[in-house]
Amino acid sequence: MALEACGSCLSCLLIPLALWSIVVNVLLYFPNGNASYAASFQLPNYVWYFEGICFSGVMILLLAVILIALECSVFHQCCQSESCNKTYRSFISIVLALLGVAFSGYSCIIFTLGLIQGPFCNSSNGWDYIFKNTVGGYLTNYSAWSQCTEPANAVEWNIILLSILIALSGLQLIICFLKVAAELKRTLCGTYSVFVQAGIL
Repeated sequence: MALEACGSCLSCLLIPLALWSIVVNVLLYFPNGNASYAASFQLPNYVWYFEGICFSGVMILLLAVILIALECSVFHQCCQSESCNKTYRSFISIVLALLGVAFSGYSCIIFTLGLIQGPFCNSSNGWDYIFKNTVGGYLTNYSAWSQCTEPANAVEWNIILLSILIALSGLQLIICFLKVAAELKRTLCGTYSVFVQAGIL
C-alpha cells in the first residue's frame, strides 16, 4: 500500500537526481576548473558519450515530468470508465519507468567503466590512460596518482565526480524499479477488483 501511494513521490525524486546528474557531468568537461582541456579534446573518451547529460539527465527529467503528469487527476481520459483510464495510465507509467531503468542502467555502466579505466592525463610517457591496465586497482594505490601531472588533480577530480554520477544513476535505477513495481501492483490489483465487481454483478 505504501509503495502504491508513493508512486508520484518516486517520480518527483527523479527530477533533482537528473538535474544533479547534468551539473556533475558538465563539471567533467572542466578538470580542476580549466576549460582548455575540453577545447583541445584532452578528456577521457567516456565524457563524450554525454550519458550524464542526455540519458541520466535530460531523458530521465522528461520521463519524470511525464510520469508526474500521468499522476494528475486532470490527465486526459482515454476511456469512458475510470477503471479503464487508470489501467491505461498505469500501463504507460510502467513503459516509461522501464525506459528509465534502461537509461539510468546504461549511464551507471558507462560511469563504472570510466572509473575503472581511469583519467586521460599527461605523464612522463605523454597523454594516455596510464591506469587502464590496472582494472581499477589504481583507486586504492594513492602513490600512483602522482604519475598524472596534467590536468592537476585529474585522478581525484575523476574519481569524485564519477562516483557521484554512479550514485545518482544508481538511485535513479532503484527509483524506476520501485515505480515499475508500484504501477504493476496498482494495475494488477485494479484489474482484480474490476473482475470481482463484475462477478458480483
